[in-house]
Amino acid sequence: MLNWVLLAALTCPIHAVVPVVPSQVLVAEYSGVINPAAAEYLEGAVAAAGQRRASALVIELDTPGGLDLSMRDIVKAILASEVPVIVYVAPAGARAASAGVFITMAAHVAAMAPGTNIGAAHPVQLGALPGVSKEGEKKDDVMEGKVTNDSAAYLQAIAGRRGRNIEWAFQGVTKSTSIISSAAVREHVVDLEAKSLEELLAAVDGRDLPDFKGHPLRTKGVAVARFDMTGRQKVLAAVADPNIAMILMTLGVSGLLIELYSPGLILPGIVGVVSLIMAFYSFQTLSASFAGVLLIMLGFLLYVLELKVHSFGLLAVTATTSILFGTLMLFRNSGEGISVSWSVILSTLGTLLALVAGLLCIATQAFRKRSKAGAEGMIGQSAVADTDLNRSGQVTLGGELWKAESLEGDIPAGTAVKVEGQEGLTLKVRRKA
Repeated sequence: MLNWVLLAALTCPIHAVVPVVPSQVLVAEYSGVINPAAAEYLEGAVAAAGQRRASALVIELDTPGGLDLSMRDIVKAILASEVPVIVYVAPAGARAASAGVFITMAAHVAAMAPGTNIGAAHPVQLGALPGVSKEGEKKDDVMEGKVTNDSAAYLQAIAGRRGRNIEWAFQGVTKSTSIISSAAVREHVVDLEAKSLEELLAAVDGRDLPDFKGHPLRTKGVAVARFDMTGRQKVLAAVADPNIAMILMTLGVSGLLIELYSPGLILPGIVGVVSLIMAFYSFQTLSASFAGVLLIMLGFLLYVLELKVHSFGLLAVTATTSILFGTLMLFRNSGEGISVSWSVILSTLGTLLALVAGLLCIATQAFRKRSKAGAEGMIGQSAVADTDLNRSGQVTLGGELWKAESLEGDIPAGTAVKVEGQEGLTLKVRRKA
């Protein structure tokens, strides 16, 4: 009998024992530019919600936009999510601009807090060189048209899948239309308006979503768990901020200038190179033009030449002008939401100018300082006549006896004299005034 029981147990299918975890809503909060770090974080949040079998994932979003590729990675993760994804544009004063529009409309439930806005989804080309001819302008217009049409079709497809306003999706891309939360609900761009996360979870409770037929949302009174960014993701997200990029650029150039002025310090050079690499990594999130980058690099080169050539500040002024115009060209189309504040730009240029001025001042003082060695070091020194100087004799200088010749007749022993020159090992002296 025991054998039959063991045989039955061995032949029965074995199922993994999955612990029953109380239902929860996972909340991932992101504020900033959409970049690779943001994509990695939000994709991880979608995956974690699926692994935990959460009732829903809420993405609290506040973004001016960002990289197209990173945005598409996030959208694909949301569309393939195993749990309902709710994108909540919050808190009051937040926005879902540019890439944020695509992410919001891709959600199973799209919500906004009062006092928020959504829109301005027109694509911005990165790394474009300003056209210099009509033919070049036509090519730029054609390429821009292709990119715009592709983005418009993509957002329309997302809106159609979620049953939202396809016409507004088209206008949001082609005409950069932007609307406030109440109008977004009225025009069916988003599903609802909620003042708080608690109000949102209560409002969507019981909704039957097309992708989860027969499994209505259960969010009211459910435990809320936060999904935070890792330390690495926080660093990458911070570095990708345009204002941080400008600060890193300043730090990088300052480090290199100090290293070039005083070779062998090593630390300033290493810090400078690393900071510049991180700054240009961040520039990929901006509407950067190659002309702007070249002008900024030219400015750096002129700063270095100023320390070597000593143009009395002319090269430094030219370098500052070059960096200023390069910065203005680099961050064109800042109306799309990605830009560097003027305070950061001006403080950056001011810091660079102050550093170069300080290094030039130190260099000038070093050139003017009298040499303390050799013949030049002797001139102007005080000595005492050790013997009567009847045209020639001896003087004591710095505890040493020197052969000396008087330039003004006889000088008795013990008289203080001043060195006026030197010929070989003989000092030319006269009475000290």
